[in-house]
Amino acid sequence: MLSIALSLALVAPVRADDELPLQVQAAESPDRAAVADDEDDEESVKSEQQAVKSGTAAGKKPTEPKRRKKVIKTIQPKTFMKLHRYEVGPSIGFVANDPFLNRYIIGGVFDYHATEIFAIEAQVAYAPVLGQGGCGDPDWKPLSCQLLEKNAVSPDISRLTAHGALGLQFSPIYGKVAAGNSIVAFDIYGTVGLGITATEDDLVALQADDEPPDGPAHRTQNQVHPTTVIGGGARVALSELVAVRMEVKSMNYIETVKSTTLEMKNNLVVQTNVSFFFPGMK
Repeated sequence: MLSIALSLALVAPVRADDELPLQVQAAESPDRAAVADDEDDEESVKSEQQAVKSGTAAGKKPTEPKRRKKVIKTIQPKTFMKLHRYEVGPSIGFVANDPFLNRYIIGGVFDYHATEIFAIEAQVAYAPVLGQGGCGDPDWKPLSCQLLEKNAVSPDISRLTAHGALGLQFSPIYGKVAAGNSIVAFDIYGTVGLGITATEDDLVALQADDEPPDGPAHRTQNQVHPTTVIGGGARVALSELVAVRMEVKSMNYIETVKSTTLEMKNNLVVQTNVSFFFPGMK
């Protein structure tokens, strides 16, 4: 049957206006269908891309507007600033490492904070002399009385009477603590400086109170010594204008005893200050 159909097709002439045989049309239709399918796929892909760009997709509602991001600050701003401010206030303290004498100190501090970290500091202090020596002297500790009265030993007792220093303050550490419903700011600082220290030898302890006024002990009874100062402390801000400080400082100087002997002296001073800041914070 196939050979007869082909023979008829070859024998019968085909005119230009005649329709193509059904077999030819059927043979061409699969290619056109494939082209149509490709065009439909391209249109579908394009429409899907447009839907994604516009925030919509077939069968889906438009996406919700982006929620505003909440930024949580891990480093909070400083609530207490020292920059370009002056700090002034009274101080009280005592000498902590003197085994022979009680020395109580009153004074004052004055700082200029050039930056948040560095400040120029000036301090002055005065320690009143409460007695003239001996076991009844309120300045004397029990050890001094024991050495002099029971052991007949002359301790080298030298009273610190006044002090002044100029130095540099360095505040590298800043922090905050929660106190009830309030946030309290603090900083930790160190100081280094130079100054002078006035001292007065106890002639009773030196067993030189009976010597003539021009004796060796009298000649060096009152002295002024160049002094190095190293210390540190903590400052707690109670408000923008008021703070309290606790600090320790080591004062070192060389003293002459009875006009002949040189001794290195160290006074470890513990003191507290109430500081007032001005002008106000900007």
